[in-house]
Amino acid sequence: MTTRRDFLKTAGVLTAATAFMKPSDIFAQKNNPKKISTSKKLQLDWENFDGIMKFTFTVSGSSRKGTPIVITRLSWNGYSGYGEAAMPPYLGETQASVNDFLKKVVENVLPKFDNPFCIQDIMLAVDKLSTNNTAAKASVDIALHDLVGNVMGQPWWKIWGFDSSKAPYTSYTIGYDASDEMINTKLDEANWNKIIKVKLGMTEAEDKRMINLIRARDSRPIIIDANQGWKDKYYALDMIHWLKEQGISMIEQPMSKYYLDDIAWITERSPLPIIADESCQRLTDIRTLHGAYHGINIKLMKCTGMREAREMVSLAKALHMKLMIGCMTETSIAISAAAQLSPEMEWADLDGNYLLGNDCFDGMKLVDGKITLEDKPGLGLTPKPGIIKL
Repeated sequence: MTTRRDFLKTAGVLTAATAFMKPSDIFAQKNNPKKISTSKKLQLDWENFDGIMKFTFTVSGSSRKGTPIVITRLSWNGYSGYGEAAMPPYLGETQASVNDFLKKVVENVLPKFDNPFCIQDIMLAVDKLSTNNTAAKASVDIALHDLVGNVMGQPWWKIWGFDSSKAPYTSYTIGYDASDEMINTKLDEANWNKIIKVKLGMTEAEDKRMINLIRARDSRPIIIDANQGWKDKYYALDMIHWLKEQGISMIEQPMSKYYLDDIAWITERSPLPIIADESCQRLTDIRTLHGAYHGINIKLMKCTGMREAREMVSLAKALHMKLMIGCMTETSIAISAAAQLSPEMEWADLDGNYLLGNDCFDGMKLVDGKITLEDKPGLGLTPKPGIIKL
């Protein structure tokens, strides 16, 4: 029989051993070929990065060819973690605003904490620095989670107790294009994937042309994001019925987020699930949306990162709402962070890194379009050589 003294002696040996055998040490050094500070103070560094898209990306109301991004790195005691702020124009953030916000984090938050494990308290303090700046906040949150996962030597899907085999297939997004030839090129680019996401919300003729063109050559499941483009609830409902006949399986944000009563009217009558995108920013929005939508799309850049996203999952499930995990045009840093939550989702739209032509990290992998969560510490990230300086 093992005595208490024997147990304590054994525990002491194991504790001493872990001081020399930390499984994430090698991974941390692989992540950071440059020397990592062994300071026990939290150190935040960042670098501006311009994400260049493979194709011009057009949605209802705008077009763009790239996304301004800020890459962050949080270091502590020989370990580090990476984060990201990705900022499409409608978020209202810029690289300059993120830089300014991160300076406030360094000056006003990090000196109050001597380790990264107080994620809840650190992120509450970060959140109180301003009303908005959600992408900037997410860049700290994601780096913090990556750092802690690296220290623990475990991925976050496992820390949270999720079943990685339940991760869904992701959709691949096809934005609007006036050229039939370009739409066909985009379909060819997405031939490895099992689900297509199509951006609608233009005129009736343009929307139906997009769907008819795709359906003429492709029978894969399609989900639709109208990006608030439909202006009348009767028209929107008619379009949804027509789309169901074309084999569409779900609709995101059919009308403006300000038309909540009209959307609730549509949801009550819709033959397809109606999912909130622009209407759903943060945890506090969910109860307002309950009953007006069938479910919500969670995006880390809108909700300040993984901590709050995890809380949104719990609340939405308690309210029996459907769940989707989405993204902006992001590098593999933020995509890998969002992927940690994917086993809890019915739908996933985590293709942002595949839409970029200059992704600066390796991370979450897709196998025939299915999100594959590897058993690697933190977010499972490795920087691609020669792209960023951090």
